[in-house]
Amino acid sequence: MKKINALILLFFTFISAQSQILDPVKWKTSVEKKSDTEVVLIFDAVIEPEWHMFSQFTPDGGSLPLVFKFKNAKGNFELAGKTTESPYKKVYSDVFEVDEYLFENKAQFRQVIKVTNPNAKSAQVYIEYQVCKQSCIQQDKTFNIPLPVMTVKATDAASTVVKTDTAATEVTAVDTTSSVKEIQSPVSESGKPIEKKEEKKGLLTIFILAFFSGFAALLTPCVFPMVPMTVSFFTKQSKTKSQGIKNAVFYGISIILIYVLLGSLVTALFGADALNALSTNVWFNIIFFILLVVFASSFLGAFEIMLPNSWANKVDRQADRGGIIGILFMALALAIVSFSCTGPIVGTLLVEAASKGGIAPIIGMLGFSLALALPFMLFAMFPGWLNSLPKSGGWLNTVKVVLGFLELALAFKFLSNADLVLQLHLLEREVFLAIWIAVFGALAFYLFGKISLPHDSPLSHISVGRLSLGLLVLSFTIYMIPGLWGAPLKLISGFPPPMTYSESHYGLGNSGGGNAAAQVLPDGAHLGAHDIIAFEDYQKGLAYAKSVNKPILLDFTGFACVNCRKMEDYVWSKPENLSILKNDLVLISLYVDDKRELPANEQYVSKETGKEIRTIGNKWSDFQITHYKANAQPYYIILDNKENRLNEPIGYTPDADEYKTWLKSGVSKFKK
Repeated sequence: MKKINALILLFFTFISAQSQILDPVKWKTSVEKKSDTEVVLIFDAVIEPEWHMFSQFTPDGGSLPLVFKFKNAKGNFELAGKTTESPYKKVYSDVFEVDEYLFENKAQFRQVIKVTNPNAKSAQVYIEYQVCKQSCIQQDKTFNIPLPVMTVKATDAASTVVKTDTAATEVTAVDTTSSVKEIQSPVSESGKPIEKKEEKKGLLTIFILAFFSGFAALLTPCVFPMVPMTVSFFTKQSKTKSQGIKNAVFYGISIILIYVLLGSLVTALFGADALNALSTNVWFNIIFFILLVVFASSFLGAFEIMLPNSWANKVDRQADRGGIIGILFMALALAIVSFSCTGPIVGTLLVEAASKGGIAPIIGMLGFSLALALPFMLFAMFPGWLNSLPKSGGWLNTVKVVLGFLELALAFKFLSNADLVLQLHLLEREVFLAIWIAVFGALAFYLFGKISLPHDSPLSHISVGRLSLGLLVLSFTIYMIPGLWGAPLKLISGFPPPMTYSESHYGLGNSGGGNAAAQVLPDGAHLGAHDIIAFEDYQKGLAYAKSVNKPILLDFTGFACVNCRKMEDYVWSKPENLSILKNDLVLISLYVDDKRELPANEQYVSKETGKEIRTIGNKWSDFQITHYKANAQPYYIILDNKENRLNEPIGYTPDADEYKTWLKSGVSKFKK
């Protein structure tokens, strides 16, 4: 009986250990035949409740995006466009300070391939993705998807149905099935594409920003003087007041149509899906940065961006025709003549809208043109209001200059995006904030009249309004300065790089760590979160623990692990916990998403999972699975310096007191 009980206990212990290997995403693949030479590879993911997986297009600086790699494409097939995906949900991460695009419950991905080798039997597809709940898991799977026989007969191609069975080529891949069927696009129950509330909020934000930008454009030297001139033309040249109002309203509608058409062209040229991809593309972020610097330089007075005069002359001649066509050309003439002022604003809006993707450029141009057109319509209806307009003067150029400074500041956001992707660390948080402090500080001096630019009028005094705006900008500049020493700066959260992407977690001067930066570090160690001495190499950390006779805190973590950062920021930072971490333990942090390649002679195939171990992250992930039968992060283990566990491992533990009790139990057991 004792033997039976022992076997039962052993069985449940084994099951318990294995249950820690989490696989919250189940995959199925299928194949749709599109033509004689093209098929669609479809990947359906079913995600367990409360878990979420990240999109291919989730912005850099946050969690890890899904990646598709087609391993045997060369000589067998070509990719026709990019891998498309079902609608995702957009959520702001207060840890990484970026928007993140994620899927819940299910997702579908589709890739059209053009088969170039009639003997191609299968498509080998490797995927990497991150899935999170309270913990995060970095997973990869390889699928060997059988391809249907490609026929030459065009009449039979569309109706041919080939059924195959798909098996994953790696041990960790789930069972899959493939079949060729009618092509259907993923839709909601109503038959329309699923819309996300977050996307609607994003479009509303774009509309509001564009609307206020339109009012800003109205107050520039190229547009503001046109308001009374144009309104007077309609009221005086029209036979009746009602006809004048009607013409002015049509003039305003024409302005809206022209700019909305521009937004539609941008969306049509690039495509809604492509615009989403642009927002995370390094080179487009760099191009956007250069464009905004050019626009800012134009507004600051370095040069003027103008369309050819011949365009304005031709349009002006058409405007003389009168009638509806003449009014339409008058609106087009306004757009061309005012381009030196409105062009940089429109360009900036289109760049920002393109970074949001979808129909954002159309919504942006609708908001901008509506604000630009409303005054022409309203003043035509109520001409008496013209008397209340301020006179044109040097203040109009001041509006242009202020916009120039704002565009210059915004430009560095796009450069920061590119730097985050490439991990060059050229524009870390402190450098970014220093640039913004310089830009807004210079703007404050300009508003106080201490700096004069090329097109400014002589200034004998400043108005109360200009002084108030200057004080507001100066206050904002002073607000940003503590950010250099680690202040969170929640008012501009999402613009600077995250706190983790900085010279120090505490900012310039390493103010949070006292004299930590000056101390001599052991071989292979560095200062981690809160200046805790940490190792990223297991053997070096183990050797140090033996030399100082301290227990080990083994920390399985990830660069893109949200709850790992929350543990460091909110649990490790508590004084009692921090004291234990600094004084009583040796911290070894193993990053399972480290993409650096291992030397060729250190790469291997895991005996536990059958995967190829190619990167440092693969190595530590395999180490966690092989030794501790777990694959989620964060995951904490306290070991003695002989690698024996001192207590039960734990994962994400937001309760700082509970975590402190766990730390103390491991340390006290080591000291016994």
